[in-house]
Amino acid sequence: MGLIERFFATIGEKVIWLLAVCGKATMFSLEVLKWTFRRPFKIRSVLEQMEEIGFNSIPVVSITALSTGGVLALQSFEGFRRFGAESMTGTVVALSMTRELGPVLTGLIVAGRAGSAMAAQLGTMKVTEQIDALYTLSANPIKYLIVPRFLAALVMMPALVVFADSVGILGGAGIAVLNLEANSVIYMKKTFEFLKLNDIFSGLLKSMVFGAIIAIVCCYQGFYTAGGAEGVGRATTRSVVISSIMILISDYILTAFLFSGR
Repeated sequence: MGLIERFFATIGEKVIWLLAVCGKATMFSLEVLKWTFRRPFKIRSVLEQMEEIGFNSIPVVSITALSTGGVLALQSFEGFRRFGAESMTGTVVALSMTRELGPVLTGLIVAGRAGSAMAAQLGTMKVTEQIDALYTLSANPIKYLIVPRFLAALVMMPALVVFADSVGILGGAGIAVLNLEANSVIYMKKTFEFLKLNDIFSGLLKSMVFGAIIAIVCCYQGFYTAGGAEGVGRATTRSVVISSIMILISDYILTAFLFSGR
């Protein structure tokens, strides 16, 4: 086989592999959606995952949102000072947090913290044949392992984004008022004067999509882990990388869809 033949053969193998993975992931997602609406509903498992994904992520989300709001206030205030528009700092911080930075940063943080944990837990169960044992007991692993994580991510991501938006806006206000000596009344007035419900709801919609992406991607990587402990490590790494990339890509698509016509 010549060089050209080997080149096209390699490309063909990669394309076939990619299509096979996409098809397998699509079937996995449809299976998760199908079992989501079937009885019995594992409320206790969902609540446990809500604690793991949501409540336990609050400290790192708080630090991220607080620092982001503060940096936004510093940069915006100094920039607006050049042409006498310092009063618009609060507006920029509020719109940036609710539309973009709140959902995206929260999604990336949850993917790195909770998503990697999902992949590692399921991957360990896979390589130790615990998932195969569920099949022998006539229990569907997707129903008992994946669906609770999927529902918890859908519910807790918007809650975390609301929390992150609030902390980020308050952090920006604190920096602007205490450090930059901005007028507190004018700052808070401008913060909410141009902020609309659509700005908040668009961020919440994004967060639900990001939550679904994190749950599906990370659970898929863990559910199909192979290769022992080394395979668990690779699956955990892939879950964070792929979910982070998909969050950024879907963020652009959603932003174009939600705001391009305004």
